Amino acid sequence: MADDCGAPATAIHQVQGSGDRSHLAGEQVTVEGILTLDSRHKGGFRGFYLQQADGDTDNNPLTSEALFIHTGHRAGQPGHRIRVRGRVKEFHSLTELTDVDYLQDCGPSRLPEPVSVELPWPDGQSSPEALENMRVRILQPLTVIDSYHLARYGELTLAAAPQPVPTEILPPGPEAYRLEQQQQQQRLVLDDNHGVRHPVPVPWPAPALSMANTVRTGDTVSGLEGVLDFRFGAWRLQPAVTPEFHSTHPRPTVPSRDPDVTLRVITLNLENYFNGDGRGGDFPTARGAATVAQFQRQTRRLVAALSAPDPDVIAVAEVENDGDGEHSAVASLARALGPEWRHVRGDESAGNDAIRTALLYRRDRVATVGAPSRLTSSVFARQGRPPLAQILRPLDRPQGVRIIVPHLKSKACRGAIGPDRDQQDGQGCFSHSRERAARALVDWARSFSDTSTVAGTLITGDLNSYARETPVDVLREAGFRSLIHRFYPCSANHCPQTTYRYKGRKGSLDYALASDTLVPRVVHAQAWAINAEEPAALDYRQRTTASEPWRASDHNPLIIDFAL
Repeated sequence: MADDCGAPATAIHQVQGSGDRSHLAGEQVTVEGILTLDSRHKGGFRGFYLQQADGDTDNNPLTSEALFIHTGHRAGQPGHRIRVRGRVKEFHSLTELTDVDYLQDCGPSRLPEPVSVELPWPDGQSSPEALENMRVRILQPLTVIDSYHLARYGELTLAAAPQPVPTEILPPGPEAYRLEQQQQQQRLVLDDNHGVRHPVPVPWPAPALSMANTVRTGDTVSGLEGVLDFRFGAWRLQPAVTPEFHSTHPRPTVPSRDPDVTLRVITLNLENYFNGDGRGGDFPTARGAATVAQFQRQTRRLVAALSAPDPDVIAVAEVENDGDGEHSAVASLARALGPEWRHVRGDESAGNDAIRTALLYRRDRVATVGAPSRLTSSVFARQGRPPLAQILRPLDRPQGVRIIVPHLKSKACRGAIGPDRDQQDGQGCFSHSRERAARALVDWARSFSDTSTVAGTLITGDLNSYARETPVDVLREAGFRSLIHRFYPCSANHCPQTTYRYKGRKGSLDYALASDTLVPRVVHAQAWAINAEEPAALDYRQRTTASEPWRASDHNPLIIDFAL
């Protein structure tokens, strides 16, 4: 009979064809092959993967030998030959059989051998379309470049090597834009053969993600073998065996403090530190913690991160813009840091944004000199977050440092018009506004009258600009030197120290920029990689009592040491 196992059938490579879409889409066909991976379990993709037996292939490297069979029929198991009839469909660029009306288990059979591949994809192709739904084995260890969707969908994004933000290493323009497109094409998502949100437990690294069993971007994964799948706009590996994780980018120790250091400054974007009404109520807040318990966990993490390096001054961004009274967010942070900590006051001119910048200092080591000031003119007159400036001097030294803390406009495109729209040069939206803000910062810094009691100016904060972007160039051309890049210079394709990760790319949004007079007083500067590399799944929003620095924020802190 026509439906008997072994009877003539349409070859799977004929269904797939050599193009992006099947020429048989919409037609009913009967195919026969080996069930390689089952996804009909609870939370799965409601089907299974069927691949032509090795002896039945066409040996054409341009055609895939496998299909996804979308069905709820329960017959068959991995390693069995299956005969199935259904309609060919392109489902969001995945070739599959659906509307299955016949499925027969033909008994045990040998699994097809996995195809060995490496990234970048073979033969310089931008995608492995010819391997869609087939068993593959990745020959080299791959690097974890993104864990944003780890807790949400059980996914990790992998690549052959870390991927920098293009404008971290290239000037804005067509070349940077092309690199971004190329990077996107050379990725592989390690999936978990489930289509559910918020999997429990979080699957990677096996047996489950935890504070003690983490996976950091920069770590590597080997033993990658399974089915190459295409879903939700990305190529994925649905693993047939549990891959091995290697801690090649381990958690760093606390940076030691040199005996010659007389002033240690930490800079950190706090990722929206909002304290409700400051009395334990008024949660959820407009940003940040949704409950008082979350706020308490957030505070514990931040205190651990900010205290461990033993700083004298802390420059912060994304703290709630609710004044500087005893119930303000910045006052809450100062109290949590300890009785010796104070915050710079006088913030009536902090602007109308929900967040602002702030400065905290140890009063037993550091004194303020003169009054603080905010830049409320130029581009900061009606919008943005006015930068804060204050001279801070070690108690046992005659000279201090003028510290300016900016937080420039983000790259998000909401409300962008005219020159602030994305120019397709790699800088995102609002680059024009950030450039104007950088020029205003330069003019403001030059307007101060330096005396013998001021060693120089440090501009430190979140510029929302990567190392080769225009706002950083403006500050560099004005004589402000990036201290992180002074000690850890970028090469042609790599910057060793970064502070932020976004969509699988790493770069620096946070800077410590010193005036020429201050540079000779710098002992060391570095980013402390405790946050951006850790999964968001481990942040304060999770129910954990950990009082450790890991994932205290989404930015890494900068640590700058001076000998004054």
